Amino acid sequence: MAALHVPGTGVTDYAKVCEKYAELIGRQGGVVRTSTKVVGIGFRDGGIVIETTGGAVSASSAINCGGLFSDRISRMAGETPEVQIVPFRGEYYDLVPERAQLVRALIYPVPDPRFPFLGVHFTRRIHGSVDAGPNAIFAFKREGYRSGDFSLRDTMESLSFPGFWRVAAKHWRSGKDEARRSVSKASFVAGLRRLVPEIEAKDLVPGGSGVRAQAIHRSGALVDDFQFSQSKHMLHLYNVPSPAATASIAIGQTVVEMATKAWGWQ
Repeated sequence: MAALHVPGTGVTDYAKVCEKYAELIGRQGGVVRTSTKVVGIGFRDGGIVIETTGGAVSASSAINCGGLFSDRISRMAGETPEVQIVPFRGEYYDLVPERAQLVRALIYPVPDPRFPFLGVHFTRRIHGSVDAGPNAIFAFKREGYRSGDFSLRDTMESLSFPGFWRVAAKHWRSGKDEARRSVSKASFVAGLRRLVPEIEAKDLVPGGSGVRAQAIHRSGALVDDFQFSQSKHMLHLYNVPSPAATASIAIGQTVVEMATKAWGWQ
């Protein structure tokens, strides 16, 4: 019916941004450990000891930005978080190259403030490709990036959480629509055509996926803003929703300010 044009919006290659962050951390004497799992957290000698699959790390204080596992890490540290992370997978299609000219910018729907999920949209990437989506469906694994991924522990943890069922009871209609888009390409296309009517099923090929670390209160409220908690030696970030990547520098500055106030960092 109508739209807002924002000429200053844009996208970036966030993998490259992360590589630059790692480079800057290294210049300051920091170390980035990949493929390293936290398996335990203890406190002694006035500090914290984080046990990992790559060895123990000792520090005076620590910041938990564990994303999909942030609540689990918090519980390892003896905390009782107000929220639990429930994973939702978002699935994308890609426009075939010969139809990429249909989308010359970013095309997003007006968000519904009742939901933290934006709905399907079009994103033109910096190299000219265009992805379309995502939907938002319950993931049976915290790192369940593929439809067949399954973890009994993760699934039971989500299904035994009262807040999940309260969300399901309240939003089952929209959940049904999201699930339909997951199994029906025609339904997915119908959603996209509300934004670009010229789109046809043949213009789309399966793309990638992402998993949202959705924080849910026991009351069933979907957390749609940043959720922090703090203890003597730790600062926990449970929910960092979109646009977390875009706002990562500002979020980092906020976290440093909180840590400085809590622990007297210089």
